[in-house]
Amino acid sequence: MKVLQIAQRAIDLERASRFYSRLLGSEPLAVFDPPGLLFFDLGGVRLLLERGASSAVIYLSVPDVRESVETLRDAGIKIVAEPHVIFSHEDNRLGPAGTDEWMGFIEDSEGNTVGLVSQLPEG
Repeated sequence: MKVLQIAQRAIDLERASRFYSRLLGSEPLAVFDPPGLLFFDLGGVRLLLERGASSAVIYLSVPDVRESVETLRDAGIKIVAEPHVIFSHEDNRLGPAGTDEWMGFIEDSEGNTVGLVSQLPEG
């Protein structure tokens, strides 16, 4: 079994399309309006931005969350929580052993919280 699709609330599809195109570095796969559906590809998992969906926290992997947050801050994106280490991987159960898991949180164009995550060498 694998994750096929994640849905996220989007009140304004055009605004959400601009925001996520910039954040993800890719254009939408498809738009169906009506009924208010916007799709992106997240490495084989569909991200559905939908007017009728509930808000959720989506966690996106980025190379270095510290750099990503600074770039997004410079672009005027609201930072909800600064990057910080939340966990050190002593074994490979949840990530590569010997790495620290960093997270930072931003607010998307629709008021949803988005987590940015990096697994970086300890230190």
